Amino acid sequence: MFVNSLSGRFLILTILFVMLAEIFIFVPSIARFREDYMLNRLERAQIASLALLADDMIDSDLEQELLKNAGVLNVVLRRDEVRQLVLASDMPQPVSETFDLRDPPAGTLIMDATKRLLNPRPEVVRVIGNPVQDAGLLIEVTMSTEPLRNAMIDYGFRILILSAVISIFTATLLFFAVRALLVKPIKGVVSAMKSYAAAPEDARRIIQPSATVRELSEAEHALKSMQTDLTSMLRQHERLASLGSAVAKVSHDLRNILTTTQLFADRIETSQDPAVARMAPKLMNSIARAVNLCENTLTFGKAEEAPPALGIFSLAGVVNDVIEGERLAVEDDQVTFSEDVPPGMMVRADPEQLYRVLSNLARNARQAIIASKQPANIDISAGEDDANWWVRVSDTGPGLPPRAKEHLFTPFQGGVSKGGAGLGLAISAELIRGHGGALMLEETGPEGTRFSITLPKSVLDAETAAE
Repeated sequence: MFVNSLSGRFLILTILFVMLAEIFIFVPSIARFREDYMLNRLERAQIASLALLADDMIDSDLEQELLKNAGVLNVVLRRDEVRQLVLASDMPQPVSETFDLRDPPAGTLIMDATKRLLNPRPEVVRVIGNPVQDAGLLIEVTMSTEPLRNAMIDYGFRILILSAVISIFTATLLFFAVRALLVKPIKGVVSAMKSYAAAPEDARRIIQPSATVRELSEAEHALKSMQTDLTSMLRQHERLASLGSAVAKVSHDLRNILTTTQLFADRIETSQDPAVARMAPKLMNSIARAVNLCENTLTFGKAEEAPPALGIFSLAGVVNDVIEGERLAVEDDQVTFSEDVPPGMMVRADPEQLYRVLSNLARNARQAIIASKQPANIDISAGEDDANWWVRVSDTGPGLPPRAKEHLFTPFQGGVSKGGAGLGLAISAELIRGHGGALMLEETGPEGTRFSITLPKSVLDAETAAE
């Protein structure tokens, strides 16, 4: 609708504001018109009285004609300290009010004019003023208010018509000016946004700033920058998606090959040759890590992780399984393990996914400690409060390098160990988000590293979940 458009609303507001300005002009204008009207009657009355003073023999008919032409009922002159009734006629009613026009305040004139417009009842009023050319001390007339009010209404109506014409003319000019300077460029920006949204990968659809209005020009440049960045990101995501698909296919086949290799390695492990027996565990660990990497790559290559199958279970059992699994991968006493989980602590989560997260964190810590060749401890602790369960995986190892901290949870960029793919923490963070919780790095440095997992106790209802 026209009223809902920027141009339409601007047109209506312009008319309203111009009319409002005219109202502020109208009130003092009508007061000035009333003053001029009564001063004109005083001047006419003075001229009529001078004709009578020039010839005392004027008959009554001529006297009434002079009063009619002057538009008054009586004329009183004060000359030489003498107050003289010069012209007189029958009074239709008593005088109701007296107005002194000898230097009246502007506020008084406005109030008197407003009262006269609002009072439709005919009255007789007395008006006092200074004679023209100092022909006496003062002049006083009585007059009917009905012609005065009619003249004021007629004047006000003409002012209203003029104001409406000015308002419409001004608003029309502003309407076309706004359409040319604002509305048309805004529509161009909207059209450019729609065109870009239809095919954001097409760089030809990126807006080219052309507005001359500074604010619109800034908006167009900001939009161009955003569209350029978004197009670059889309192209990068497409390349990453293609790369991820290729990596997933290679990982799938490589995992099958490694699984077969693992079967042969199992047989080698039973060899009685001391050298083979000594090398077999390392070979098995290397193959297991390679299989795990392939599985992680395949998991991350899916569109999304499967939603967690939430259930209530004892956290201590899962933590114990993680620690026992990591102990098997340690050949000496360089890495020690500890756990501090209340035996009766029950949590609501997916046990398999939580195991994967804790295993990833513990494995990363173990590999970092082994690479540092310094003894250290890995500890898994847990607790709860009114709102959340929390689990902390901490170690006394060397800490994370600066490069790893910058992209810790970014796929393929947050790798810590040499040769790592940087998927473990990205997958872990995604799994915890699926629980409605958060995986965070609390601290890291030469004294060690601590990660925390927060799992909410609250369960969203259908209405809250839909928001």
